[in-house]
Amino acid sequence: MGSREAEGKVNRLTMLVTSNGEWVLPDSEEFLRALGDENPDYDSVGFAIKNLGFIKYELVGQSIVEIDLNPRNVEFPALLAVQQQILTAGVNLFRIRYFDNSWHSEISSSSEHTIGRLSELCTPVFAPPPTEKFIVEPIDYSKLLEDEGNQFRPLAQKWRISFGHFDPNVIALAMNNQLLSRMMIVGVKPRQEDPIFRFIGDGHRWFGNSYHVNAIGEKVEHQPDHEYGSWVSEFYKAVARSGQPRYDLVTAALRYEEEDGKPRRTVRYERLLLPWKTPSDETLVTLCSKVVGCSNMGGSESAVARSLADPENSEVIKLARSS
Repeated sequence: MGSREAEGKVNRLTMLVTSNGEWVLPDSEEFLRALGDENPDYDSVGFAIKNLGFIKYELVGQSIVEIDLNPRNVEFPALLAVQQQILTAGVNLFRIRYFDNSWHSEISSSSEHTIGRLSELCTPVFAPPPTEKFIVEPIDYSKLLEDEGNQFRPLAQKWRISFGHFDPNVIALAMNNQLLSRMMIVGVKPRQEDPIFRFIGDGHRWFGNSYHVNAIGEKVEHQPDHEYGSWVSEFYKAVARSGQPRYDLVTAALRYEEEDGKPRRTVRYERLLLPWKTPSDETLVTLCSKVVGCSNMGGSESAVARSLADPENSEVIKLARSS
């Protein structure tokens, strides 16, 4: 009986953070005021979490932190407040319970992983603007980590074990795995959202002979094909904001020259985007890409549109299968 009584008396400190980042206690006047109901006859805490973007933060004893949230309704001030609290929690076990049509549960022994996972859950999935010239097909990132023959896998593993912190070994690893020529490094700063080229491997020949040198320090959107540059720039922003990797198959009709009269070439390539933390406020996003097909579509915009609308039957796929 003694041990059961002790289990029942485990200390629990329960706090809530409102959508605007203010900490309140359940059933307190501050909580009821934020709830907008002074006399609720329902599960007010559950309602606030599911519908109002509140996050419940519960310290169980001195060893476990439990976090309940509905990611779709969480605002950034609430997320930031909880992440800051996690950094000072002084525990080594975290449980996230999040609502997505039903409740899901995850456990982590790392505060840094928990913070990153909360960011991932609360970041809206980036949906690229619809266009006839550019199509992106997301690939399951977990399959990359499981595929020992995938050329991108060592860099993805490095990102994971280093918790996304950039160091000189990233470049060395890219060189050792023949990735450097097909790598780009793009810088994204929070108060200057336009992504900037920091490095361009010489394997990106479609830019031109000297672009990979002359474009360093320039905005990503300022490419020979300005339309493509603006489109792809949004992905760098989204990856930097979310702090999460992205693995895609892209089909793009690219203009290799600046003149509008030049024909487009339909290129199909795999790409891996990884966000890296730095000592400054700049996030570095690395791109590694691999071309799996290329076709000259001539000057016909309708031919380009047909190729992208049905990529499985396009000339690009025929080339990819024979490469």
